[in-house]
Amino acid sequence: MNPETILQTAIRQALGLERDLTIWRNNVGQVRTGHGSYVRYGLAVGSSDLIGILAPSGRFVALEVKTANGRLDQEQRLYLELVRSRGGFATVVRSVADARAAIERARGGARE
Repeated sequence: MNPETILQTAIRQALGLERDLTIWRNNVGQVRTGHGSYVRYGLAVGSSDLIGILAPSGRFVALEVKTANGRLDQEQRLYLELVRSRGGFATVVRSVADARAAIERARGGARE
C-alpha cells in the first residue's frame, strides 16, 4: 500500500468512531471495458478522498488526504472551493490529528 492509502485508512478508522459523522472513501478514476470504452467512477474529477455527512445538520464534509509532501492538483483545488462555496466543509488533511481537528471546525460552522 502507498503512504497516502495507509493514511486514508487510519483517518477513516479514527473518524469512524465519531457518533455524529458518517464518512466514505471516494474512489475516483476510470476503467477500460472489454469493448474499448471507458467507464468513470467516483463523484467527480478532483473530488475528495473522504466524503461525509455530519448529523444532525446534514452538513457535507470533504477531506482531501495528502501526505506531508503531497500537493493538490488544479481539479482537487477547484472541488474544495466548490464545496465551500455551497456551504459545505472542505479541507486538506495530512494526519489523523488534522482530520479530527477538521471535523471539530466543521461542527463549529467553519468552511475550511
